[in-house]
This record gives sequence, C-alpha cells and structure tokens, in this order.
Amino acid sequence: MIEIQAHRTDDYDQIFLQLEALLSGESDPLANLSNAAAALWMLLPDINWVGFYIRRGDVLTLGPFQGKPACTRIPIGQGVCGAAAQRRETVLVPDVHAFPGHIACDGDSRSEIVIPLYTGDSLWGVLDIDSPVLNRFDQSDQKGLERIARRIEGCLVVCG
Repeated sequence: MIEIQAHRTDDYDQIFLQLEALLSGESDPLANLSNAAAALWMLLPDINWVGFYIRRGDVLTLGPFQGKPACTRIPIGQGVCGAAAQRRETVLVPDVHAFPGHIACDGDSRSEIVIPLYTGDSLWGVLDIDSPVLNRFDQSDQKGLERIARRIEGCLVVCG
C-alpha cells in the first residue's frame, strides 16, 4: 500500500480503490472490518484512532479498531458516536472538548468524525475516526469517508 495524505477527492479515490481490493473476495465481515480499520489507520494522516462500534440494542459495542484501548460500550444518544447513531447522520466535530457530552476515551483526541453504517434501513453501527489535531476533518473528508462507509456496508453481512 502507498501512503496518502487524504484531504482531496483524489486521495479518497485512491483509498477507496485500495479498500475495494482488500474487501473484494472476502466474505467474512469481521475480517473485512479488521482490514478496513487497519487500512484507514495506515492511509489517513493525523489520526489517533479508527474503528467500528456495533449496535447491540440501545448500545454501541466496540468492534475492530486501531489505536489505544477504547470505550467498550457507548449508549446511543451519548457522546459523538451515540449522537451519530441517534441522528442517523454523520457528525463532524472540529473540537471534541466543545461537544456537549463528549466521551473522552483518549485524552489526546481533539477532533472526530463519526459515520453511521446500515444494513438495509437498519442502523448497524458507526465508523469512528479521531484525531489529535483540532479541525482535522472537513467536508471533503466527510464526503470521502461517507463513500468509504457505503462500501464497507456491503461487507457487513457477506461481502462480494
């Protein structure tokens, strides 16, 4: 894999193609989520955590990730992950310390983006990415990561 400074559409196009190559041909969702977390960890600059939280009733439970140990369970509606799950929309937070109810799993995190994931119309969980840099994520990151999230959704049951 090549290193990419992701902030431009072309960068996210390259990340998407690399994830496509990793995910295609593997049908196990856990293996695909693990590889997706590892690839995003390697390819996205200025991040300190990337991973998945899986919906279990009214709680998001930690799934495959890269980074420091994380919060194991987050109630839907709490923190940035819980807010994204409750709202069913991407939540981009320039400064996590200014976000009401932020859950500080890693005190080094300063900004965050959380993208809901679906199987059909049902909320499956979220893709969570943290950065130690204020204002790390912008609208181009959101667009690129939402496209990546849609591809990952195709691997939540059986990938192909």
